[in-house]
Amino acid sequence: MKTEKFKQIKSTHTYLKENNNKYTENIAIIAEEQTEGIGTKGRKWHTGSNKNIAISILNKTQKDITKLEGLTTEIAKRIQKTMQENYNIRLNIKEPNDLMLNGKKICGILTECNTIGNKINYIIISLGFNVNEDNFPSELENISTSLYKETGKIFDKEKITEDFIKTLENII
Repeated sequence: MKTEKFKQIKSTHTYLKENNNKYTENIAIIAEEQTEGIGTKGRKWHTGSNKNIAISILNKTQKDITKLEGLTTEIAKRIQKTMQENYNIRLNIKEPNDLMLNGKKICGILTECNTIGNKINYIIISLGFNVNEDNFPSELENISTSLYKETGKIFDKEKITEDFIKTLENII
C-alpha cells in the first residue's frame, strides 16, 4: 500500500475525508504530529510530536455494505493480535473502538464509510496509538497510557506503523 507522510497535519482522518477524490487507490496517511486529531463523538485525540502513531487508511473498495458489519471490532482484533505476536504486548479490547493496556487507553479506532446505494464508495480507518508518549495532558494522565509508560522501553514507531498497515491492508 502506498503511504504519504506529513510532519504535521490537523488530522489524518479529516485530510482523507476532504481529499479522498484525489486518490484512485488505497493509501495510508501518516503524521508525525496531529494538531486537531479526532476521536469518537468528535473528541480530541492527543498525538505528541513524533512519539505516537497517527494514521488513516483510505480503502477504495466497491464491495457490498454488508462487509461493514463488525469492522471496528475486526480492526481491534487485528491490532491486538499484531501487538501480541510481534511485540509480546497483550492488549484488551474495550468495545466498540478502544484498545487498553493495564486498564488505560492506548489506542483509539475511528472508522467512517461513504456509500453509494448498497455499495461502499470508500472507508477511512483511523488509528491513534500511543507508542513512546511520556507526557500526557493532565486530563488524560489517569486514563491514557503508552507502550513506553508501561514498559520503560522506546519502541520503533515506524516498524509498528508498517505492521499495522500490513495487517489492515486487506480488511475489507
